[in-house]
Amino acid sequence: MRIKPVRERNPVAVAVVGLVVLALIGLGAYRVDSLPFTGGGTTYSADFTESAGLSEGDEVRVAGVKVGEVTGVSLDGPKVKVSFKVKDVWIGNSSTVGIAIKTLLGEKYLAVDPLGNAPQDPHERIRASRTTSPYDVTQAFNGLGETIGEIDTEQLAKSFETISATFKDSPPDVKSAADGLSALSKTVSERDAQLATLLKGSKQLTKTLANKKSSFETLLEDGNLLLGEIQARRDSIHLLLTGTKNLGTQLTGLVQDNNKQLGPTLDSLGRVTAVLVKNRKSLDKVLSLAGSYSRLVGNTLGSGRWFDNYVCGVVPKEYVPAGTPAGPECKPPKQQGGR
Repeated sequence: MRIKPVRERNPVAVAVVGLVVLALIGLGAYRVDSLPFTGGGTTYSADFTESAGLSEGDEVRVAGVKVGEVTGVSLDGPKVKVSFKVKDVWIGNSSTVGIAIKTLLGEKYLAVDPLGNAPQDPHERIRASRTTSPYDVTQAFNGLGETIGEIDTEQLAKSFETISATFKDSPPDVKSAADGLSALSKTVSERDAQLATLLKGSKQLTKTLANKKSSFETLLEDGNLLLGEIQARRDSIHLLLTGTKNLGTQLTGLVQDNNKQLGPTLDSLGRVTAVLVKNRKSLDKVLSLAGSYSRLVGNTLGSGRWFDNYVCGVVPKEYVPAGTPAGPECKPPKQQGGR
C-alpha cells in the first residue's frame, strides 16, 4: 500500500492536525507533573479548623524532607479543605497532618507524620481530629491589642475595688486575693498608654518584617552563594597555601646548601670593605689627582690626530753652543681655553 506524501495532501487538513498536535504537546508540557510516567504522585485531602496562612504551592514535608506540595486550600462549610500531592512516600490510615511554621516571617508548610498499619485511601478525606494548626503569635498580639483598646480600664479598676470592698470581711486568703486583683487593675489602668504603644509597635514591626521578607530572602540567598563560592575555591586556596609552604621549604634548603660558600664570600667582602674604609683618605686623594690627570690627557688629545705637548729642557745647557742667545726660562706654558 502506497503512503500518500504530505505535499500531496490537503494543506488545510495538515495545518489543522499540526495545530492540534502542538496544542496537545503544550498541554502535556504544562501538566507534566500530572502525567503517569513523567509526573505522578498521589493527591490527598484533609480537613482543618483554620488555614493558618497556608497557601497553594507551599511545601509538604515528611520528617523534615520535602516530598510534595499543597495543591489547593478552600473553604468547605465550617472547615478548611487542604489538598496536597506527595510522591514516593507512604501515607498510613492513622497519619497526622499539621500546619507548621517554616520561617519567622510567617511562611508555612504541611508536616505529615505517616502512621498506621494500612495505606490511606486518597479518596477519603483525613478528618479534623488528625490535623493541627499552629498558634499564630502575630494574630494573637494583634487581637490582644484590639481587645485592650476596647477595655474601659477605669471601670475595670472600680469593679475590682468593689470586689475588694465586698470581700474585706472575708477570710485572710480571700481578702489578699481581692487586694491583689485591685492592685493589678490599678497597674493595668496606669500602664494603659504604655501597653497600647507597645502592642502598636509590635504590630508595626510585624508588618515591616512581612514587607521586607523578600529582602531577607535575598540576603540569605546571597550569603549562601558566597559560602558556595568560597567552598568552590577551597581547593585553589589550599593549593596556593601548600605551594607557598613548599617554596619556603625550598628556599630554606637552598640557603643551607650554599651556606658554606656564602659564608667565606661574605667574610672576604667584609675584609675588603674594612680595608677600603681604613684607606679612605688615600683613596680620596687618588681620585682628586686622577681628575686633574684626566683633564690634562683630554687637553693633549683634544686638538686632533696628534699630541699637543710642550717639551722643555731636552738639551742640557752645557751642550748649547757658545754665543747662542739665552732663551726664556724653561717653564711649561699656562693652560688657556680648552688647550
